[in-house]
Amino acid sequence: MWRGLLLLQTCCWILGHTAQPGSLSFAVFADWGGFPLPPYHSLFQATVAAELNRLSQEPGLDFILSLGDHFYFEGVKNVQDPRFKQTFESVYHQRPLLDVPWYLVSGNHDHRGNVSAQIQYSNLSHRWNYPSLYYSLDFSVPGSNTSLTVLMIDTVTLCGNTWDQEQPQGPEDPQAAEKQWDWIQSSLQSTRSEFVLVAGHYPVWSIGHHGPTACLRDRLRPLLKKYRVSAYLSGHDHNLQFILEDDGAAYVVSGTGVLSDQNTAHRSSVPQAWQLFSSPVNQTKGGVAYFQLHPGHMTVSFTQTDGKCVYQTQLPSHRWE
Repeated sequence: MWRGLLLLQTCCWILGHTAQPGSLSFAVFADWGGFPLPPYHSLFQATVAAELNRLSQEPGLDFILSLGDHFYFEGVKNVQDPRFKQTFESVYHQRPLLDVPWYLVSGNHDHRGNVSAQIQYSNLSHRWNYPSLYYSLDFSVPGSNTSLTVLMIDTVTLCGNTWDQEQPQGPEDPQAAEKQWDWIQSSLQSTRSEFVLVAGHYPVWSIGHHGPTACLRDRLRPLLKKYRVSAYLSGHDHNLQFILEDDGAAYVVSGTGVLSDQNTAHRSSVPQAWQLFSSPVNQTKGGVAYFQLHPGHMTVSFTQTDGKCVYQTQLPSHRWE
């Protein structure tokens, strides 16, 4: 039903808050974790930061969802680790971006270090919001009944770390994984929001270097369908992708925080008809996924680091109506 509505737009219309006050706008990206040597960030990372700052000025950013691999290659050691300043604070320091809140979950490289220190850093930074390994967020569009729930999940706890392999090999703590699976199902079952997003580091579907994550494809995907989630958001592969299944299940990959990778090693692992957009195939640059929620509808736009919108589509509500 949704295939006829979710089309590549030759002209992307991104409305500012001044043009349409009743809206909620946010950016989604991952894999911005710099490097453990000076200057502790890549040149591409700096251009993504500049694009985020542009978006925060016009049309506006209410918050950012950061989906893991915040510190390459071994995470951080403790809450005083200088990488917080070197790779985060000193890169995303422009105003008004400096005042935009971030909500975070960890990736496989973060889990090689001290994830608890990343959680504790929430007490030291006014914009770094990481309350626990997984948690839910609730928002509403001002002046309307339109609401949004975001489940921020820890896919490394669910599926295991990759440890330089293509696929995670299973959870290190199966009991912790099952506890989170139960939380995901109960949260999806109980939400009454009009729009629902689930966000984690590993992708369900991806045509890139790592490809689909078998653990999530087999266990999370049925839940996304059962509870009619508007979209699943992820990073891990360093490109931009929009994948749409025939029944309307949508998947956004936004992992170009530190570099833009043209690898399409797993293009044959995802049905061709579902691959509506990817930066490698469509030969565009990396950037961020920019979401705008208005009363009754949500759009996602992929913007390059030069500010150009290269793809835009509409996402279904939680009811897929």
